[in-house]
Amino acid sequence: MHVGDWIDHAGGIAHTNDALRAGFTRYSIKAAVDARVVRRIRRSWLATVNAPSSLAAAAWSGGRVACLSAASHHGLWTLDDERFHLAVPPHSGHVRRGGALVHWSTGPIPIARTTLVEPVVNALWQIADCRPFEHALATWESAIRSGQISVDLLDRLPMTSAAGRAVRSACSQLSDSGIESIPVARLARIGITVAQQVVLDAHAVDGLIGDRLVLQIDGYAFHRTAEQRQRDIAADRRLRLMGYTVFRIGYADVLNDWERVELEICTAIAQGLHLARSDDVQGGVRHERRRRTARAVLPTR
Repeated sequence: MHVGDWIDHAGGIAHTNDALRAGFTRYSIKAAVDARVVRRIRRSWLATVNAPSSLAAAAWSGGRVACLSAASHHGLWTLDDERFHLAVPPHSGHVRRGGALVHWSTGPIPIARTTLVEPVVNALWQIADCRPFEHALATWESAIRSGQISVDLLDRLPMTSAAGRAVRSACSQLSDSGIESIPVARLARIGITVAQQVVLDAHAVDGLIGDRLVLQIDGYAFHRTAEQRQRDIAADRRLRLMGYTVFRIGYADVLNDWERVELEICTAIAQGLHLARSDDVQGGVRHERRRRTARAVLPTR
C-alpha cells in the first residue's frame, strides 16, 4: 500500500511516528511529500487532500479539536457558535491560535499525545463550562440519546465544575432531539415543570404541562414531509377534541422567538388551560404518564 493510501484510510491525516510503526520508511514518506501526494503539517503530521480541515487545523495548532467542534465531529446535536474550538494542555507554551477559541484544559479521559479530537466525555466537560446551560444540556442529552455515553457513566465520573454538575443533574433520556431539551430547561428556570413523553391518544407527546397543556416541538421544517405535517395536524385536532390545549412550537420559535412563546405558555397557564376540568375524571378522560418527568436543575454560575 502506498503511504498516501494508508493515510487516507487512517482518516486523511496521521502522525509520522504512526506511519513509521505501520512499516513505511522515512524515504517513502519523503518521496510521497516530494511528489505532493502527501503534505507535511508542521514537522510531525502528514496529510492528504482528503484530510478534514478541522483535524488539519488542530495539527497545525499543536492541539486537539475540542468542545463544540469535537461534539460536531462525533455527530452530536449542537448549536454552532461558528468558532473553531481547540484544546491544549493547561501548561502549554506558544499555541498557534489561527482564530480558534482555545480551551486550556484537560478532561477526565486521558488521551494520547497524538490524538487530534477530544473524546465525547471531554468535549461534554468543556461544553458545560463554555456554553449556556440549556445549550450544553441539549448536547449532553444528544450524547446520551445516541448511545455514546450513559447516565450511569456520567454519574461515576468526577466533575469539579459547578456548571458541569448542574448539567449532569438535569440530563435525561426523554428528549427526542436537542431542540426539545431547550424549552424544558428554560421553562424549569421559571418554575414550570414539563412532563416528557406522556402517552395521549396512544402516542407520546413531547411535553405536557399540568393535565391539559400539550407542547409539541418540531425540528427543522425541511426535515418534515408534507405527509408528516398532515399527520401532526390531525393528531393536534384529536387532542383538542379530547379537551387538550396544544401548542406546536417550531425550531425558529425556540431559537429566535422564545420570549413570545414563553409568554404565551405563561398566559395559557394563567387562564388555567393546563388544569383538568372537574368532569374529566367523571367522564373517564385520563392520560397515561409513561415516563417520569425529567429532572431540571438550574446552573449556579
